[in-house]
Amino acid sequence: MTAEKGATYWAARKPLEIKLRRQSRLLEVAFDDGQRFELPFEYLRVYSPSAEVKGHGPGQETLQLGKHDVVITSVDPVGNYAVRLVFDDGHDSGLYAWGYLYELGATHAEKWEHYLERVAKLGLPYPTPARGKPIKLK
Repeated sequence: MTAEKGATYWAARKPLEIKLRRQSRLLEVAFDDGQRFELPFEYLRVYSPSAEVKGHGPGQETLQLGKHDVVITSVDPVGNYAVRLVFDDGHDSGLYAWGYLYELGATHAEKWEHYLERVAKLGLPYPTPARGKPIKLK
């Protein structure tokens, strides 16, 4: 599936069930096409759709470090299109639209590998030190 077709498909997906699994530190999301994804809290935090993480345009992303132990404290519905994830580090500004949650599940392996490559490029160990400061990407 091409990225363009993937994005269109992902945007049309609706979750049937969302489970916050605190002990295993996963958000489990089951979608209307039968897909079920287990998304680690850290992964969801470093790929938050918020302006703090994504910036306001290409090239303004901020690499999130020290999020290995982050916990989702609540999952708040936003209309019929998204959830707000509240993290114990105080982050709560990203709205995870259904399509974005599906994308995060469908591309988990690739996105996580990309994150680890960016951390390694900076010469940092993984997991990065707890509650590290974000690094502005160039």
